[in-house]
Amino acid sequence: MFNKVFVISIFSFLLSACSSFQGGNNNSFDLHLTSFEYPFPVKYFDLKSQREDLKMAYMDLNSDSKKIIVLLHGKNFSGFYWERIASELVKRDFRVIIPDQIGFGKSSKPKYYQYSFYNLALNTKKLLDKLETRNFILVGHSMGGMLATHFTYQYPKVVKQLVMINPIGLEPYLKYVEYKDPQFFYENELNKTPEKFKEYQKRNYYDGKWKPEYDKLLIPLTGQMRGDDWSRVAWNNALTYGPIFSEDITSKFKDIDNQVLLIIGMRDKTGPGRFWKKKGVKYKLGQYDKLGKLTNRALKNSHLVELSGLGHMPQFEDFSRFSSAFFDNLRP
Repeated sequence: MFNKVFVISIFSFLLSACSSFQGGNNNSFDLHLTSFEYPFPVKYFDLKSQREDLKMAYMDLNSDSKKIIVLLHGKNFSGFYWERIASELVKRDFRVIIPDQIGFGKSSKPKYYQYSFYNLALNTKKLLDKLETRNFILVGHSMGGMLATHFTYQYPKVVKQLVMINPIGLEPYLKYVEYKDPQFFYENELNKTPEKFKEYQKRNYYDGKWKPEYDKLLIPLTGQMRGDDWSRVAWNNALTYGPIFSEDITSKFKDIDNQVLLIIGMRDKTGPGRFWKKKGVKYKLGQYDKLGKLTNRALKNSHLVELSGLGHMPQFEDFSRFSSAFFDNLRP
């Protein structure tokens, strides 16, 4: 009887732990995700920026390799979600550097910070200089694609190849939408719940089709929503909308001579600001089936790979198809 009860108790515990890992949990995290474990060892780069002493978290894998690739995360994520791609890159003998930008993940969340892609690029360049990297492939997903574009525009000589995976910013948002004060975004962030956040991603990223493995991508941010530091995290989240709307990348494409790989999940409809378009604007935001082609023509040395039936997260929706597009077209 004791053994049976014991076995049932252990089974219940494991089931609960599994559920917790998959996102059906009540975990809460602090400002810096202290108790959330990343897939690889995390290091910290100390920097001074805008009169603040900041820490920039990063992972640095296979550091002896001369083939270097830098992975820049999207807005609703941080460096942890590159795990599978990073592991595959290490198998191919790449050194893989994965920073959390200031304001994200395990990095500092300042009380006051003037966010810009130029400043985030500068912060990233300082980190890479400290790590003595000179030439590398630069990869950006979603908002990371906007940052990678700014970085390449500012520091073209160190970027061997720019890779953008469903980047946002492929259209000049403020041409079509109203400018909003950070307070607007802050109030929106405070109104978020783990349930709303999951539903947003299910609807916008995965066409309403959810897989259990997507749950683990929600854990860090939903845990912070439950934590005591959410207002500070939410404020930083709000401030980082500023450069998305204000710092257009489409005007920079003509000045980028670097090799570019553009991977587009064609079902993507991500269109920041579509619910507050300017009066009379009929333009439809987020038509990635068209935006990919337009961007490919605007860049001088671009190779476009279109993935039909996939959306904003092609690397998670169908890793096999994404792998062919990504790994087969890298130019180390």
